[in-house]
Amino acid sequence: MARRARHKRGTGAEDVPSPASPHVLRRLPHFDPLDDETIVRLEAQVNWLIQEIGIEFRDDPEAHRIWQEAGADITGTRVRADADWIRALCAKAPREFAQVARNRERSVVIGGNNQVFAPIYGAPFVRDLQGGRRYGDMESFEKLVKLAYMHPNLHHTGLVICEPCDVPVSHRHLDMVYTHMTRSDKPHLGAITEMSRAQDSVDMAEILHGREFLDENCVIMGNVNTNSPLLVDKVVTEAIRVYCGRNQGIVVVPFILSGAMGPVSTTASVTQAMAEAMMCCAFAQLVRPGAPFVLGNFLSSMSLKSGAPTFGMPEPVMSNYAIGQMARRVGLPLRCGGSLTASKIEDAQAAYESADSMHSTMLAGANFVLHAAGWMEGGLCTGFEKLVMDADRLGGYQKLLGGMDTSDEALARDAYAEVEPAGHFLGCGHTMRNYTTAFYEPALSDSENVESWEEDGEKDMRQRAYERWTGMLERYEPPKIDAGTDEALRDYVARRKSEIPEAWY
Repeated sequence: MARRARHKRGTGAEDVPSPASPHVLRRLPHFDPLDDETIVRLEAQVNWLIQEIGIEFRDDPEAHRIWQEAGADITGTRVRADADWIRALCAKAPREFAQVARNRERSVVIGGNNQVFAPIYGAPFVRDLQGGRRYGDMESFEKLVKLAYMHPNLHHTGLVICEPCDVPVSHRHLDMVYTHMTRSDKPHLGAITEMSRAQDSVDMAEILHGREFLDENCVIMGNVNTNSPLLVDKVVTEAIRVYCGRNQGIVVVPFILSGAMGPVSTTASVTQAMAEAMMCCAFAQLVRPGAPFVLGNFLSSMSLKSGAPTFGMPEPVMSNYAIGQMARRVGLPLRCGGSLTASKIEDAQAAYESADSMHSTMLAGANFVLHAAGWMEGGLCTGFEKLVMDADRLGGYQKLLGGMDTSDEALARDAYAEVEPAGHFLGCGHTMRNYTTAFYEPALSDSENVESWEEDGEKDMRQRAYERWTGMLERYEPPKIDAGTDEALRDYVARRKSEIPEAWY
């Protein structure tokens, strides 16, 4: 049997960071499975939760003062409000906004028909094919930031790609923010776990971008979770006051395990998520009208036998679609979903669950997708191989979101004039003009014949992914940064570390 010439797979040498597509501009229609009558019924439930049940705002007297002066109904720490007023406040937030990157060509637009992909956030562990599973450390963190910077299908580097557990908790936010600012020039997030850490992040962003520029542009965002069910603690309100107070962005995400932090009903959990997030958006607009806000939803089903969260299941998939429709009606940018899985390694379970979760995230129209790559083990672990495998698939999603090309060139009439019936189009002019862009070619998939695969060592996807990310790091070059700015950032980090006692919890 004749063999096709073996294709030499890339090791990452081709991954030159390109700002050509800083985010995805979707042309594919949203998938909206809920009819108008159903949406109105769900919105009535959201209104009822806001007006009759209310949301707890705890541990932040300043938040209570802001609500009180605005005219909300406060009983103890429970805040209730007229739903029409809350919706009117939400309407003050922009439908879309730019997060400006250090490299202006990598700035992203969040909201509208734009979709931005960012890697996993918050995992304490990392795993790779050679090193196995281990606690995250600063070395791993820096490698992951570099990979997110280099990969063209990731538009944003997030923040906690893994927890650098070898750095004191009280100091690590400084090292993480500095690493994102200097090892990458893509947009990123700031810290939120304490008010002072959020302030450090904004102060460092001011050093990087300049006070006047920061006052007029969103250059950094915080990402916070409500304490579902129906509780907003001071971590959220203080982060809103710091970020939105300086006209920076905030992403507020109710994290609901249906059956635990919300009713077992997906419908009820979706409306609860909307009520919690909309109250936070309203609060943000009381802090500063027009402050950028992203409405989030992280709804997961769970095993009612063990209590473990499950991913890629039909219930959270449906929640993505529903929250997408409802967020667009409120007029807010949306964050939901990602390449989520409970699997411990990059196996068939990981592939199925991640694909179902991410595909619904895409169709639902999520504007900012955290956890788009690298998520394993229910979010406890960042996989190096999983990061590049997921990012590889994101390129296919980007192609799909662009819709079908129906231009004159795509109709290819000249090709029919050139090729006779029963002929072939392999060498015709139309094919030669378009062969490099006609189809999405995933870098990690092996479509060659079995003989070529055997000659190349019978490598599976995990091995190919390992070779890819290690090859990428071998050719990493840091983006240029002004020496004076870098020195000012390093001085700030050193000063703050000297002022903050080391704490490991």
